[in-house]
Order: sequence, then structure tokens, then C-alpha cells
Amino acid sequence: MAKTSSQFVCSECGWSGPKWLGRCPECGQWGTIEEFHEARPSASSRTAAPGRTSRTLSHAVPDSAAKPITEISTENISRIDTGFTEFNRVLGGGIVPGSVTLIAGEPGIGKSTLLLETAGNVARLSAAQPERNTVLYISGEESQAQVRMRASRIGAVEPNLLLAATTDLSTALGLIEQCKPALAIVDSAQTIVSQEVDGISGGSTQVREVASALIDTAKTLDIPVLLVGHVTKDGSIAGPRTLEHLVDVVCQFEGDTETALRMLRAVKNRFGPTDEVGCFDMSGEGIEEVMDPSGLFLSSSNSADPSPVEGTCVTFTLDGHRSLPIEVQSLVTKSVLPTPRRAANGVDANRIAMLVAVLYRHGNVNLLANDLYISTIAGGQAREPGCDLAIVGALASASKSKAISRTTCAIGEISLTGQVRPVPRLEYRLREAARLGFTTAVVPTLRKQIAVPGLTIVQTDTLQDALAALLR
Repeated sequence: MAKTSSQFVCSECGWSGPKWLGRCPECGQWGTIEEFHEARPSASSRTAAPGRTSRTLSHAVPDSAAKPITEISTENISRIDTGFTEFNRVLGGGIVPGSVTLIAGEPGIGKSTLLLETAGNVARLSAAQPERNTVLYISGEESQAQVRMRASRIGAVEPNLLLAATTDLSTALGLIEQCKPALAIVDSAQTIVSQEVDGISGGSTQVREVASALIDTAKTLDIPVLLVGHVTKDGSIAGPRTLEHLVDVVCQFEGDTETALRMLRAVKNRFGPTDEVGCFDMSGEGIEEVMDPSGLFLSSSNSADPSPVEGTCVTFTLDGHRSLPIEVQSLVTKSVLPTPRRAANGVDANRIAMLVAVLYRHGNVNLLANDLYISTIAGGQAREPGCDLAIVGALASASKSKAISRTTCAIGEISLTGQVRPVPRLEYRLREAARLGFTTAVVPTLRKQIAVPGLTIVQTDTLQDALAALLR
């Protein structure tokens, strides 16, 4: 075994030092300093499997000589289609050859299912294009038979899809070198173990070593790698924080386990935007992409029954480049408790307390002694300030027993002085509202006039004016 040099590294911020400390001097976290042995042979000396002799990579290492940027060509670089339009959108058009993408998410959210279905899609495209190679799926959490069962359920069984089950890093690297696939998927970084360094599986030392080795192999062989990453109880990616700096793309797979909606967000992307969001629907047959998620967060009766319902109001929120309609529902009842109950789902509970106070002071609607229940539809999130006007509109509607028209939406932020303040990218929200059939939009006073065909824009300055427009 090669000689190792020991140092101590913080798993949160990546600080390194010669001795162990209880508290990191850089980020101030306690108990995050771990011993790290840094000794890793180059990719050319790695073995294909335990017990075999080392061999050099057959693919030549790219020339590292400095060149003028005008002489560097990118014409031959073609992105790999994942088979999902939403996945391609988040990645910036597809998977870049030689890149390493980290997919993180909570347990059971569907990371492995998404990547196995992606592997099946790429393998299916590879069969139609003979010049492309196979797809290699390396599982450190499941056996080959278990992965095969899941692939049969979601329809990802393809002859060009190769399955391997191993937790040894050298074996995984040897398989990638031997097969030279068009795409390699490693599930997951926390289950693969390197024999070259000390540390338990999933520890900071092992995760750093595994990620560095896979990145080295991906860059050398020009093979893209999709790497699954676990998350901690607070939602951050497990392992050293430098793991996110090493990879090219970091995607977060989010969703509520009680609902079928899944959202894929790009937290970091060296080859595309970081404000794109992909929508997917989780079912027993696998994951399906949702091309138009506009109707996901509206009640089913919104289109079936045109009659308005008191206590509801629709707003439009921004999620990346997308504008999504969110229906806010509220219930106001007389409280029998000394302290009235405030229950919120999908909205910020602290902001609800502020909006109730503003509604009492500047809107002449007293809800201080009432139990309030505010919720969104289908797990939608109405936490941005631009949803304030819809929340107070729903509360006022429930309190006064006056329904807001189903074709009316409200977009705006409420200040402590009762003013209706503008929100970013209002024109995108209004155009989406017109596309979905809304005819009236109550918004703040526009700094620049916006004309949206088929949509009547009602501009308001104060909370009282906005409530009068909504409850007329």
C-alpha cells in the first residue's frame, strides 16, 4: 500500500489542518473534524479488480499544453440525451461528455428510479445509434437481481444496459475502463469503499476519495458519470462540502413522500443555468415527466365547477424560469381557546402572523381572535412574498363569506404599512395567467405598463384597494 500523509479535514467547509480540533476554526461547527489520509495512485495505475495486475488506461491523456482560447474547438462535443425533456432542461440541454453529475435527495424520493430509467433511455438510444456504446449501471446498495426487478417494473430492460453490483472502488473503476460506456451511473458515493485509504464507508475520507477517483476517470476517458449522493437529516449533502465543489453539476431531487410530485433542481451547473426546475410524477410504473405542471396546484373543481368558493384565491409564484399557479385556501372559525390556533401548510407560519396583523390594522378585517387554517393544494409552496396578496385575499374571503371569482388571481407583496409592493418578473406571471384562462389580475401599481391580451390588469396601491377589487 502506498504511503499516506495524514491531515484533519472539516466535513462542512473543507478546512484542513495538521491536528484534530473539537470545533472547526473556519465555520465554527462542532464535531466535524475528521482524519483524512491522502494517498491515491493516478488513474493509470489503478487495478481493474482486486488481485489483478495494474494496467494503464488505453485512452490517451489529453494534452495539457496551454493554447489560445480561439484555437480550442467545441464543435465535436455533443450532449447526451437523457430521454427526459425535463432532465435535459435542468442539465442545460443534456449530459456533457466527461462531466460528473451529483444527484442528491432524501431516502425513498426516487433517485435510483430516475437514474435507472435514464439509463434505460440512453441504452435504447444507443441501440438505435451503433456508434454509441453501452450504459453501465454500478450499484453499491442493491444486487443485480434487485436492480433487474426494478428495471422490469419501470420498463428499463435493454440489452445495452450493463448491471454491476460492487462496493469496491477499484472494481468500479476497472469496469468503467473495460466497458468504456457512453454513460456510467454509480449508486451511490456513500457505499463505494476504497482500499487505499482508511475510514468507514460513507465517511468524509472515503467519500472524498471515491469522488476524486471517479472524476479523474471521467475526465481521462471522457465518460460522463452520474453519481448518487445521500443527504443528512438537515437536507444537506452527506460527506465533505468539497464534494460539491469537485463535481461539475449538483442536482437536488425534491418532493414530498406523501405526494407523487417530484422536482429536480440544479444547485450547481458548469454547463447550464442554475434556475431551471424539472417536474416529474412518481408512480408504480416509474417516473414520468410533467411537461405542463400548471394544473398541479389547483383544485380539481377549479375547471369542473365554475362557481366560486369562499376562502380561496389563486396566485402565481416563480420556480426557476417557470411561473406556477398556486391556489391558497383558508378557513376562519371562532376560537374557543385562550390562544387562537394558527395552522399553515405550504405557507410561512411566521409571515401569516404578520399578515393577520396588517390585515387588522390596514384592512379593517379583525382575525386576531379566530382560529386560522391556511393551506395550498397538492403540496404547492406559497412562501415567497409575492403570494402575500393571495393569502390575505383568501383570509378576507373566508372571514366575510364572499367568494373571489375563479378567473381572478392576485399577485403582490404586502408591507407593514399596508402597501402593495411589486414583485419580480411580473410579466411572466401575467402571461401564464392569461394562458390558463384567467381574465382579471389584481397586482401592484406597475412601473412600466404591461399589456397582456385577454387579461384585465387591476393596479392597486394599498391593501384596502386590493381587497375591494378582489371581493367586489
